[in-house]
Amino acid sequence: MSSIPSSSTAISWNGRVNTWRLRSRTLSFGRLPLLMGIVNVTPDSFSDGGRFDDPGRAVEQALKLAAEGAEILDIGGESTRPYAKPVSVDDELRRVVPVVQEVARQCGVPISIDTSKASVARAALDAGAEIINDVTGLEGDFEMLPLAVHSGAGICAMHMRGTPQTMQDDPRYDDIVNEIAAYLAARRDALFQAGVRPENVCLDPGIGFGKTHQHNLTLLAHCDRFHTLGCPLLVGHSRKGFIGKVIGDKEADRTAGTIGVSLTLARQGIQVLRVHDVAPVLHALQLFDATGGIDGREWQLQV
Repeated sequence: MSSIPSSSTAISWNGRVNTWRLRSRTLSFGRLPLLMGIVNVTPDSFSDGGRFDDPGRAVEQALKLAAEGAEILDIGGESTRPYAKPVSVDDELRRVVPVVQEVARQCGVPISIDTSKASVARAALDAGAEIINDVTGLEGDFEMLPLAVHSGAGICAMHMRGTPQTMQDDPRYDDIVNEIAAYLAARRDALFQAGVRPENVCLDPGIGFGKTHQHNLTLLAHCDRFHTLGCPLLVGHSRKGFIGKVIGDKEADRTAGTIGVSLTLARQGIQVLRVHDVAPVLHALQLFDATGGIDGREWQLQV
């Protein structure tokens, strides 16, 4: 695993990064993770596809999540579920830009644009977004890295093996935690070297993106090891297929399973959780902390 480069990123709470610089503000992290509320403006997302593909309904959902306690709103116009069909730039722009613009007008919660297309990210930033959340780790579009540098946006770089069309075709790893840590360290270093400010970078191990159910469980049990990368960590586990696998019913409601994983991640000091169900996850985290679940365990960096 790479050592942490010197930077101005703030480190506290026993070695854990405690801030994330966005385009016009800085998020601060405390004992509980911040919740990123998911707004899928798509007809085909794996969990809520079609529910919010109308811009008006998407705006209503974003405002509802903000009222429930979301501290980031992640708006996306292209499904990245396994085997999803790619979406054209024009369709993605048509879906997300009006929603970003209206949510930014009505709400002070920072907006993240979930896209791997630089032109969509640029239009969303112009409409009021603060974060670029790219499932390709800013490798899918050669224009994305220069945009990240010049915009000053918060950046979330994720690990994905292959593409949504190929990522679940027999994914294999010798040591999944170390291999993904090495990838994220390499992407972090590439961002820094290109001129992205260290304090703007967040990293995501990519639960469900080119991983088997057991890979996902192993990663989730060891996410605290990624604190050694010296960046905030974001994890998107909400309603994903491994939950149905563990409980033995792929058709069951996955909210309770999402909450269970959220508590594990909170105990590991993960800074941002990307979830569909903000209110129940937040309430569970609050009670988990109030009853001693988050006890200030040592987050010692082990390089």
